Amino acid sequence: MATSGPVLVLNKLLLHKAAKPIIFLVCLLPFIRLGYGAFTDGLGANPAEFLIRAAGDWTLRFVCIVLAVTPLRVMTKLSGLARFRRMLGLFAYFYVVFHLLSYSWFDMGFDIADIAKDIAKRPFILVGFAAFVLLTPLAATSFNRAIKAMGAKRWQMLHKLVYVIAGLGLLHFFWMRAGKNNFNDVFVYAAIVAALLGWRVWHFFSKKKKMQSSPVVRPQPSRGSSLRS
Repeated sequence: MATSGPVLVLNKLLLHKAAKPIIFLVCLLPFIRLGYGAFTDGLGANPAEFLIRAAGDWTLRFVCIVLAVTPLRVMTKLSGLARFRRMLGLFAYFYVVFHLLSYSWFDMGFDIADIAKDIAKRPFILVGFAAFVLLTPLAATSFNRAIKAMGAKRWQMLHKLVYVIAGLGLLHFFWMRAGKNNFNDVFVYAAIVAALLGWRVWHFFSKKKKMQSSPVVRPQPSRGSSLRS
């Protein structure tokens, strides 16, 4: 099937050398906005809580964006989207580190003992910390050298942890919102993650079914060739 004109144009834009710096700046905008708000007293009555929660929200958003890359690439035939997946994944890690540092500083005063007690005492903190721990090796192995060192198959298996991370992130968000009995945003994120993971399951079985239904073409020996080894 021939690729349509708009898709070709969009792919050309995505593959342009200026595309990555532009996307990088766009991904950095939430951090810049939060920093500006912090210095201008624009984060409301409780700026510490605002920073912690905003950083957590952006972590979950970037995890969803990363999960959306493959479905969008396949459905729209925008192959150029693939080149941004690594950057988007690293921004998810950037915001989770920002989230953790904000919590450690504003809530815990960087007291390691208090942080450890809080992780052990509160399940939603434990789940959030587990998501951070699992995301760390994904960020550390997101470079070409790591793929070569690990081998493509093992690297792909490791990076499937993003599905577990998405689930832990949702659970962390759910338990955090349970204290205020406000689940509206939780349901939105849960629906997005369910749709993105559901698409992967559907695509896997659809691809498998197509392969099984395709006729196997056996190569015929050329005339006059020997069948002996």
